[in-house]
Amino acid sequence: MEIEPSAPSTQHILNLRGARWQYQRAWLRRFVVYKPLGAVGALVVALMLFLSIFGSFLTPYNPIDMDFLARLESPNLRHPLGTDLFGRDVLSNIIGGAKISIYVGFVSVILGTGFGAVWGLTSGYAGGKFDMYSQRLIDILQSIPTLALALVIVASLGSSLNNIIIAISIGLIATSARVVRASAISIRNMDYIAAAISTGAGWRRIVFRHVLPNSLPPYLVVATAGLGIAILQEASLSFLGVGVPPPHPSWGRMLSGMGRDYLTIAPWLSLAPGIAIVVVVLAFNLVGDAFRDMFDPRLRGSGRR
Repeated sequence: MEIEPSAPSTQHILNLRGARWQYQRAWLRRFVVYKPLGAVGALVVALMLFLSIFGSFLTPYNPIDMDFLARLESPNLRHPLGTDLFGRDVLSNIIGGAKISIYVGFVSVILGTGFGAVWGLTSGYAGGKFDMYSQRLIDILQSIPTLALALVIVASLGSSLNNIIIAISIGLIATSARVVRASAISIRNMDYIAAAISTGAGWRRIVFRHVLPNSLPPYLVVATAGLGIAILQEASLSFLGVGVPPPHPSWGRMLSGMGRDYLTIAPWLSLAPGIAIVVVVLAFNLVGDAFRDMFDPRLRGSGRR
């Protein structure tokens, strides 16, 4: 006579949820205590995400509205970061540029590192000639400077938001493919993979049950660092005049136009976007370093010393 397993009670479910919540709080506390710089970076990233989502409701002025009676005003109560040559509020443009930077950064990283991770995972697990030929393609892609590659692609396809995302994404493929491939090769040679094969497990089960989950930590580190690189590249392209087209606000274009021409008489035009770029890129790098230290067993205890 078979005994049917009883359904979990409501109290049991609540206990599991409470234990999970306590574990998450303990993990967050350890992260803040042992990785304070990473926690500061995560706070800045969270602020950037908040501004990119709700920035249109928080900007004191429309970023593209002009007020010629308020041209080149220094920071004051009405305009905390001053105004530009056309009377546009600099703070509103900084908040609007945050939305563009976050959008370009996240979409580029999802496309570029995602494709590179699939490529590296397939190459590392399959091996053989496919791995050899694919790595030669990665070598060629890595030998080209990413900014130069992005410039060529944008010049060929035209300056638009989608083309900039494509250009930045292609430059992020090689690094993620290399990292995930190395992880896949090391996991493929583990004893538990050989044991799974001996029990008759197919390649789909091995890849999706063992190789892919264990390759996620190094991929997350690369993706987090790639966010800072993508934002910096978008600002560089805009600075060179081939970035996000007007009327979209862009930190790089704020630096290249009036920020450079009026550096001596209106330094706030270049200081505000320059500081924003430095802080955001540094924040993503700090988060990436913290993730690397947490996921790498050799560095896991380095933050406690």
